[in-house]
Amino acid sequence: MLVIIGTLVVIGSIIGGFLMVGGHLAILFQPAEIVIIGGSGIGAFITANRKEVITAAISGILGLVKGPKYGPEDYLELLTLQYQVFRMAKSKGMLSLESHIENPEASALFNQFPNFASDHHAVEFFCDYLRLMTLGTDNPLEVESLIDQELDVHHEHLHEVAHAVNTMAEGFPGLGIVAAVLGVIHTMGSINEPPEVLGHLIGAALVGTFLGILLCYGFVGPMATALKGIYDTDHNYYICLKTGIIAHLQGYAPAVSVEFAGKTLGDHVKPSFAELEEATAALSRV
Repeated sequence: MLVIIGTLVVIGSIIGGFLMVGGHLAILFQPAEIVIIGGSGIGAFITANRKEVITAAISGILGLVKGPKYGPEDYLELLTLQYQVFRMAKSKGMLSLESHIENPEASALFNQFPNFASDHHAVEFFCDYLRLMTLGTDNPLEVESLIDQELDVHHEHLHEVAHAVNTMAEGFPGLGIVAAVLGVIHTMGSINEPPEVLGHLIGAALVGTFLGILLCYGFVGPMATALKGIYDTDHNYYICLKTGIIAHLQGYAPAVSVEFAGKTLGDHVKPSFAELEEATAALSRV
């Protein structure tokens, strides 16, 4: 929603200010300039990036309207899930989790938490480390190092996506100059035309520079920054999972492990102690 509001403010401010000085909106509509700048920018973006980055960038930009993937209810559910899993591991042993880990889609344990269960990457991440623990991995330092490496790779990929979008934004002013130069070349071919015709052609050429700068600083650049912010925020979901896993490996009780995990969350998404206690108290035993 904030992305839409910000975009409308940018458009309204520019159009409003232009009209205030007596500008005519029709002159700003230059399809040829849009094709040159937009098409070149997209083409350069495709040339510079792998298919995975391009796909992730498109998905990320389309998802900006929704904002961060995880909200307060998701983090409350995540902490409650960890409590349930760690409680089961403590009371029945790690091997009691094996059937749930191998087939999480049909697991009565995971299906108690629908938001988590529908997140394929999070389920796979959590199950992978639980599987290692069922196989006898019990060194918290080694597991923490392994998790950090995996999260770093995942985070770097997401930052690559945001960086790719930002690089495209930085190219638009230069492409705007290209469009303007082409417009000037076209104008020079009409040098014998009357001043009103030349003025229209020169104005159309300058729209290219305007569009290039506007796309960079008014639209695509802020989108790249918003993408990075969302990726960083969503990354905390996995940090929360990691902290709970490490605390459990260190031998803490489920309630304590979950408290450790909750300490990694920001105040805007972190459930209160009472909310978490109520959620865990309502859990059924599996």
